[in-house]
Amino acid sequence: MRDLWDLHDDVDRLFHGFGFRGGRKQGNLASVAWIPPVDIREDKEAVILSAELPGIKKEDIKLGIENGVLTVKGERSFEDEQKKENYYRIERSYGSFSRSFELPSTVDPEKIKANMKDGVLEIYIPKKDEAKPKKVEIEVS
Repeated sequence: MRDLWDLHDDVDRLFHGFGFRGGRKQGNLASVAWIPPVDIREDKEAVILSAELPGIKKEDIKLGIENGVLTVKGERSFEDEQKKENYYRIERSYGSFSRSFELPSTVDPEKIKANMKDGVLEIYIPKKDEAKPKKVEIEVS
């Protein structure tokens, strides 16, 4: 499973490195599609996906599963309370994003839970009971 996650990250970096970021202009303000960073870890009970989503409200995040693929979508909007001319530099990316992750067959997609706290979305993907490690004691005679 780790190889699959690593491959996905490598492909994301490859496309990002070649400039396939979906840059577009909105007036004088550049809006660039962005890819929020994600950490994926696993313990004996679940796979946990943590995504950095600063500046996004939990109401603006959409999660869904289709054909064994978990998709996280959302949008970070530029709040233009000041005139655009007053900005000297804009380095933060704004716009919509979408990340998709193929779920391993060892997890139970019906029991996924998500929590948003301090700009980090944590998705808890529990393993099926039969996939959890079991300890078997063997008596030596």
